[in-house]
Amino acid sequence: MYQTIGEYLEYLELEKGLSQNTLDAYRRDLENFADEMEVENINSVDRLMINTYVRTLREKKFAPTSIIRKVASLRGFFKWASSSGLLEKNPAATLEQPKVPQRLPKVVTIKEIEEMLHNNLTPLQHVVMELLYSCGLRVSELVNLKVNDIDLASKYVRCFGKGSKERIIPIGETAKKVVKEYLPQRDLLVKKYNLNTKRLLILENGRMITRQDVYTFIHAQGKLINKNISPHTLRHSFATHLLENGADLRIVQELLGHSDVSTTQLYTHISKKRLKEVYFSING
Repeated sequence: MYQTIGEYLEYLELEKGLSQNTLDAYRRDLENFADEMEVENINSVDRLMINTYVRTLREKKFAPTSIIRKVASLRGFFKWASSSGLLEKNPAATLEQPKVPQRLPKVVTIKEIEEMLHNNLTPLQHVVMELLYSCGLRVSELVNLKVNDIDLASKYVRCFGKGSKERIIPIGETAKKVVKEYLPQRDLLVKKYNLNTKRLLILENGRMITRQDVYTFIHAQGKLINKNISPHTLRHSFATHLLENGADLRIVQELLGHSDVSTTQLYTHISKKRLKEVYFSING
């Protein structure tokens, strides 16, 4: 069995060009299976043995992501062994990949949003908060915004999401107001540092804002409300609050830039969960 594993790893290295770290991970997974199930010969492996191994991993409280990786390693290995003529039948041919339990995204309440927005923010910080929350932007979309991506007269923000897919998002009066207040400060920075850029968000030292800058700022804001949050938490909150206030699921999908509505449907679970929490806090 171990010799066959070695041949498989050699195939992955030479034919697939996998990195040493990836090869080491495959080796650990496959040798773990061989050790756990005491496999001496690859031909002795059947579907029952693989099922027993997966059940053992669950009983040993392995993380779902670890089990998924180990199963994927086995499927790849036995598929190769079968196609190479080392096995008459692939014992993992119909083995299903375990699913990762769907975790509900973390959200903050409207009251907590208001608390953070009243924390004596700078004009730039206020713009960051408003665009992340009231427009549901991804952090990558936010830091790449250009001045002409925001049309204050028509009240919309244009951004480019995953796969450079363009979407137009309405901008509310509050967000419009903070952007309008920030623009003169941005113009002063451009002039002060003689910058040649169309980027919207510029730090006081003349440097373009980065994803890490935004993460650091939002994390610090979270501490003020005793929560560990990220920029994506505000995007999740944007979607959740819209649905809780009666927004149509398809509209929220468009605003978030999700290609599949099933991704957006996750937020309906959050709304239901929070509805139950509020109900039982009142009614016991």
